[in-house]
Amino acid sequence: MSESFENKARAALHELHDQASRAGELGRLVELLDSASRRAADSAASSTDEVTAEFAGRFGMIGKSPEMERLFDLLERVSASNVPVLIHGETGTGKELVAKAIHNASPRCANPFLAENCAAIAASLLESELFGHVRGAFTDASRDRDGTFVAANGGTVFLDEIGDMPLAMQAKILRVVQDGELRPVGSNKTRKVDVRLVAASHRDLAGMVKTGAFRQDLLYRLNVITLEIPALRERSGDVRLLTDFYLRKLAKEDGTTLRTLSGEALDALQGYKWPGNVRELENELRRATALTAGPEIALSDLSPDLTA
Repeated sequence: MSESFENKARAALHELHDQASRAGELGRLVELLDSASRRAADSAASSTDEVTAEFAGRFGMIGKSPEMERLFDLLERVSASNVPVLIHGETGTGKELVAKAIHNASPRCANPFLAENCAAIAASLLESELFGHVRGAFTDASRDRDGTFVAANGGTVFLDEIGDMPLAMQAKILRVVQDGELRPVGSNKTRKVDVRLVAASHRDLAGMVKTGAFRQDLLYRLNVITLEIPALRERSGDVRLLTDFYLRKLAKEDGTTLRTLSGEALDALQGYKWPGNVRELENELRRATALTAGPEIALSDLSPDLTA
């Protein structure tokens, strides 16, 4: 072997060693950054949980108005049973929070709680999503897949916006409620499931029955117990409580100074009708916090709809 070749080989080995060292240092740096990111996320989640615990009333929900106290009283009686529950309320009132509260206070709390929004899933995919499918049931079905009901066996399934479910699918849901049986897409065998069904809608399901858009027999099965969630405009005093909660939560999440509200801004929030309910209030406060340079949110920092 020539001296020139040996020198080149030795130089190449040194270069590889240097590259490996740099790669190792880079890998360690990535690990440190990942670790720091996880710690920051855990810290933010912990801080948010602390704020929630500080403001939460019964069932971990924010609200101390008489209207919410009546809802909490009903939840205490409903949660221990196993009957289906129908939740009715406007968009943004927190229907899924109520469904989770029912599950968490029930004997099924150690088992899964799974939620599906019937309005967000294409009608052609909804049956497979809820009931699962077998391999070869359709073009992309490369393997068997359990649906929501099987995955939640022993627990609770929450079907949000069930009023948007197609009539053909309603008949299959009725069978699950009545007999505890379902058939995966493409299968000729039924499966037994043990789930508690909680459904919700902002629609007038009784009115939909009259027009033929919703099955009467399914409605009878679902509304054994109906919970009406009050709109935010009906919850006297809760706008102030929710505002304080979200301002604290946002300050914790963003690591920023806690914002306060001017008297005019607070009056505007309390006088507004909130068609989007609690969700709209949270979004409004997020917007105002982002736009406010100082420690106080003024009336001019709010959306035009609130200041009109």
